[in-house]
Amino acid sequence: MMKIPFKDLSVLDQSKKRKLLHSVDQVLSHGRIILGPEVISLEQKIATMCNQKYAVGVNSGTDALYMALRSINITQGDEVITTPLSWIATVNAIVLCGAKPVFADIKDDLNINPKRIPDLINKNTKAILPVHFTGNMCQMDKILKCAQENDIYVVEDAAQAFGAKYNNQIAGSFGIVNSFSLNPMKNLCGYGEAGIVVTNDKNLNEKLLSLRYAGTVNKEDCIFPGLNGRIDTIQAAMIMVELEYFDEKIKRIREISRYYTNRLKTIVSCPLEDDNSFHTYYSYTIVTDHREELIHYLNNNGIETKIQHPILMPYHSAYKERYQDCNIPNAERMVSKILCLPNHEKMSDIEVEYVASKVEHFYR
Repeated sequence: MMKIPFKDLSVLDQSKKRKLLHSVDQVLSHGRIILGPEVISLEQKIATMCNQKYAVGVNSGTDALYMALRSINITQGDEVITTPLSWIATVNAIVLCGAKPVFADIKDDLNINPKRIPDLINKNTKAILPVHFTGNMCQMDKILKCAQENDIYVVEDAAQAFGAKYNNQIAGSFGIVNSFSLNPMKNLCGYGEAGIVVTNDKNLNEKLLSLRYAGTVNKEDCIFPGLNGRIDTIQAAMIMVELEYFDEKIKRIREISRYYTNRLKTIVSCPLEDDNSFHTYYSYTIVTDHREELIHYLNNNGIETKIQHPILMPYHSAYKERYQDCNIPNAERMVSKILCLPNHEKMSDIEVEYVASKVEHFYR
């Protein structure tokens, strides 16, 4: 019986390992452990890749989102419309700014439904916060149109979608300010926590630079309360190495995901990829009416699966008393059926075939 982990974070490529170790050695040699030259290189590279003028490296994807919202002055009394299906960091960032999250239901592709947004907009609505769930882009043209008609901001939570595209436009280039997570589980990954914020706005960039350094100017005078959100130079250096392998990594993940879809589309609901989208498959999430039985069967056959995420954000213990009146029936239906299969780039063709065959065998 094969043993197939959901993710494999080991570095088996010896050439890549040498490059990673060399990048760390360089940082140790110059000694600029926080916000060193590699941070500037990473910021310039990612800004260019996202077709943005500026990028600000921070110490986590959660901080990236929180600081993005802070930069546009999301505060007490504001409302931010978002999806109910995401990692809890999304709603935490809104709440920690003092604002109220408002949840729009999702489509069957697991992303926010743009048709549900207009009815939720009122005089307190300050922003729409779409999450490109599993690496699949939201319908950004419709979301931007709605935002423009109502004079509100769009901020992308692109934590799971670095490199994804919609209408040939890359994730992180739609909103006024947008955030990415670069933690070890992400397709573009660090070797610890890291994140980055991108924008075209010079003033927002300057504010973000201050926000990540305790709200200070020139590391001296604090002009508004802020946290320590600085990125470690070692993380930036290692992510620069990861960028060298990123295109090939995504190519392999997409190959695996297409294989799953071709094998499994007649027995489970597979991820949707529109003709105008480029899905990066942060996770390969199927929808099944027999989730618990399938999890048990695959686990018994050495295949690790995950549920991302089993609790809708408004129903976490910290929030469920405040948001009991959410009208999100499709999200409630889908969250009980979603299941992620392993699709990491280190899987061999034999392992991919093994996973697909076991899912088929379960349904037979």
